[in-house]
Amino acid sequence: MSGSSAALQPPADAVQPVRHPDAPAPGELLGAHYGQCFGCGGEQAHGLHLEARAGEGVSVTAEFTVRPAHQGAPGLAHGGVLATALDETLGSLNWLLRTIAVTGRLETDFARPVPVDTVLYLEAEVTAVAGRKIYSTATGRIGGPDGPVAVRAEALFIEVKVDHFIDNGRPEEIRAAMDDPDQVRRARAFEVNP
Repeated sequence: MSGSSAALQPPADAVQPVRHPDAPAPGELLGAHYGQCFGCGGEQAHGLHLEARAGEGVSVTAEFTVRPAHQGAPGLAHGGVLATALDETLGSLNWLLRTIAVTGRLETDFARPVPVDTVLYLEAEVTAVAGRKIYSTATGRIGGPDGPVAVRAEALFIEVKVDHFIDNGRPEEIRAAMDDPDQVRRARAFEVNP
């Protein structure tokens, strides 16, 4: 990242992240945390349908295909869509920590355009934890893990209680998520959101 802000630099007393013992195994598909999520949800017609997999340590890999609905300039992905893909991938890391967290800050660098019909391959990892603050980085490459770097991000996530979503979300969606009989889906619905 070129010139990231001081807010994204972990303090001297930050610790290395620790993968939760119940985190998905490396290589395991994480699945959507919420069906209506624009980033990973399958119920969003024009969403990214991003698929993330657990990596080693506190890392994930993810992929999404840039479709015509994701364009900004003719034939190219919209920068906001690329930032969303980075944010979604970074947010997926919190499932490996088993922490409910929200994006506090996201800084992106756009290194090259990403054409429509391109697969964007993303890698992200948590670099440090300081109290409720979770520091992480991500890189997006065109075509695969060895492709050219198109986007990079650094992020700060803040751990919150589930009340953050209950107090700020639409009541009907909150009720539906909390009434889901699947305990994992119910917990993941509140995994990450701004």
